[in-house]
Amino acid sequence: MGRDLLERDRELDELRGAASDASMGHGRVVLLHGEAGIGKSSLVNALRADPPGGVRVLLGACDAMSTPRPLGPLRDLEHAVGPRLGEALRAGDREEVFAALRDELSDASGTVLVVEDVHWADEATLDALRYLARRIDELPAALVITYRDEIERDHPLGRLLGDLGHGDRVGRLAPRRLSSGAVGELIAGSGLDADRVFETTAGNPYFVREVVASADESGVPRTVVDAVTGRLRRLDALTQEHVEQLAVVPSSVDPTLLAPLVPGGAGALRAAEEGGLLDVSPDGVRFRHELTRRAVVDGLPASRRIELEHAALVALLDVGIDDPARLVHHAAAAGDVDALVEWAPRAARDAAASGAHRQSAAHFRAALGLADRYRPADLVELYEELAIESYTIGAASAAVTAQKRAVALRRELGDARRLGASLRWLSRFDWFDGHRSDAEAAAREASAVLAEAGDPSLHAMALSNEAQLALLAHDTHRALDLAARAIAISRETGDRRVLSHALNNHGTGLLFIGLEEGVGELLEAADAALSIDDIEDAARAFVNLVWALLDQYRLDEAEQHLARALELTERSEFIGFATYQRMEQARLDLARARWDDALALVEPPPDMPHARCVALTVAGTVRLRRGDDGADETLDEAHRLAVELAELQRRGPVAAARAEAALLRGDADAARAIARPEFDEAERREARALRAELAWLLRRAGDEVEVADDDPHPFAVQARGEWRRAAELWRASGAPYHEAAALAESPDEADLIEAIAILDRIGAVPLARRVRAELRDRGARSIPRGPSSLTRANPEGLTERQLGVLRLLAEGLTNAEIADRLVVSVRTVDSHVAAVLAKLGVASRQDAVRIAEERNLLSE
Repeated sequence: MGRDLLERDRELDELRGAASDASMGHGRVVLLHGEAGIGKSSLVNALRADPPGGVRVLLGACDAMSTPRPLGPLRDLEHAVGPRLGEALRAGDREEVFAALRDELSDASGTVLVVEDVHWADEATLDALRYLARRIDELPAALVITYRDEIERDHPLGRLLGDLGHGDRVGRLAPRRLSSGAVGELIAGSGLDADRVFETTAGNPYFVREVVASADESGVPRTVVDAVTGRLRRLDALTQEHVEQLAVVPSSVDPTLLAPLVPGGAGALRAAEEGGLLDVSPDGVRFRHELTRRAVVDGLPASRRIELEHAALVALLDVGIDDPARLVHHAAAAGDVDALVEWAPRAARDAAASGAHRQSAAHFRAALGLADRYRPADLVELYEELAIESYTIGAASAAVTAQKRAVALRRELGDARRLGASLRWLSRFDWFDGHRSDAEAAAREASAVLAEAGDPSLHAMALSNEAQLALLAHDTHRALDLAARAIAISRETGDRRVLSHALNNHGTGLLFIGLEEGVGELLEAADAALSIDDIEDAARAFVNLVWALLDQYRLDEAEQHLARALELTERSEFIGFATYQRMEQARLDLARARWDDALALVEPPPDMPHARCVALTVAGTVRLRRGDDGADETLDEAHRLAVELAELQRRGPVAAARAEAALLRGDADAARAIARPEFDEAERREARALRAELAWLLRRAGDEVEVADDDPHPFAVQARGEWRRAAELWRASGAPYHEAAALAESPDEADLIEAIAILDRIGAVPLARRVRAELRDRGARSIPRGPSSLTRANPEGLTERQLGVLRLLAEGLTNAEIADRLVVSVRTVDSHVAAVLAKLGVASRQDAVRIAEERNLLSE
């Protein structure tokens, strides 16, 4: 190993091992991470220079641009792969890009795809990586992802890393800083003091090399900028100018672009190459390290940088490189308003087509910063497109603000058809932002305008939008009527988008009143949307289907549909719907008494009030049932938000949780006062599932309520006093807390003891305490003492499900095999495995099993 890779044997062996596995058809993901300058690129370069026999290494990089270019690393691969990927990229066909990439890695056995600097990736690139990682078992390829550790908590990369988890095929490499001995080897012969260099650089390999390369008789430079500037100033003036020009281009400069930027081409850069600043190859020129490029840029006066950015912009246009994101980057840095006006909208639309919706919204905002430069007809389109992109990424308030401006411009332009369509969108965004009354007003005006506009499809969509709002308010019969009218029109016109939207509302309404036909209509709605690539309505159909199944405690069915839905929305980067689906997963985990898993999911963005209300309700209920601090405060916050949102679908579940809290502390009067108004509302609106739960709570509080004999919901059965039948239904659905609560209503002491066993197992302390008190009141002689022995045996705080997963890991099962054994999704198992590793403080499955054996955690 050369001096560039001191103390890196283990990491390089891991990379070469992943490459060898790929050549034998065993795909792997390697996450190579660490601080800037720690040597990630050096390891990648070493693998590229000497890969195992028969293995090809493909390299794509994310660039430090103000707004990342969509699928930038994949564009870097065009020259090295077949034509299909390039054609898909140029066509802006996202699904075809993913398919072409998968097939490229499938066709050639033994490929290592390296994507560098993923902390700068656009959303579409992250989706592509997620897509490949989920299929890595099927591919003869290794996917190596490099990134810096210092990412913010809400950085999009964090979600990708969380999704990847710690599965069988995911490895993590984190190179450490060099020891003082290794630093001494690196500076040997330089005449520098090894201890001082080690103290200055803290063992960061890049910093050490820069110090050695730049130090002179005056001593060691204080910063990287000082070091790089010192090296740059030793070059002749013309070479310095060339290096500065290249530094403002945050990517490799290919020969086509190099020619106008550097007269004399690569030959004029010999001194900079020999000085260690640049790497020159037939494919182009790039800086040895991004930190070096950044240091050169940081050392430039503002006026000089503007001049260089403008030269880069002109060069890109002159050679015909019409990459909108790159052009916008340089235009913004150069202050070229005309170029921004022309290219920012194109960059935004290009990003949207690629699925990089965050980047698309950023480009639209850049364009609209120059709103006075656009004609009204163009400006209204920009505002509306920004609103849709903001909605897509879950930025509800931003969507409303932009759409209101679009509506105002539509009124001025006088096109009734377009005004009606814009009002319909505004209604949707208003609701999403928690402003129901505004949403209803916009919806009514949209329907009125479009009824006279001569466009039956748009009119049908407006009717369906009103149906959706009625549905969300549990005004189910009105929703069914409006949706049926929209369905009839859409079948006549053949408009599948409207058909999907209307079927969505109609099917959900049917499920609300207990009619099974609703499932079929929702699946038809999803299929109709997917047939025209309408991801929004397909996602909404799955959200509604899963939500209704969760309300009915058909948990296995809900989990199956949720797994498909999550993959769809995350691949398409519909952040708003992905957030709702995570809330549904949290509801599912709550129902199954997987407390930790539920709490891990309930952090939606603050500008999504409906999702936040669900999150607070779930979090408060978990804390309530476990006896954790803060339950009442969390549920009070959820109640305040639910009142603001003014919808039964939010108020009702919060009321149920708060009534349950009152019963657990023995306050039946408070429970009745909380539950009765919402029960009456649920009764009036035929919200069957909610009515059943509130009826049971009221019965427990001593308030007799009427419950239909034919209502099969487990809560309705329990509310009729049929506790044993209810317990059987809860057990069949996989809801242990509710099973125990039903058993706790038994007159038989044996059933109460069985309830305690369940409650102790899942950590439901308050209800277990009340059942023990009931047994004492009955004079029972043998009352289980509680989970103290379990706590001593399991101080790490693993849940029962996590302990079960740990035992299966000890059997050597893969995540897929564990999923089959437990009848859950692989994604769910990935989450459990990641939680086990985190709680045990280890990085691998093998270490987790070893520690579990040492601490006797594997016994039943």
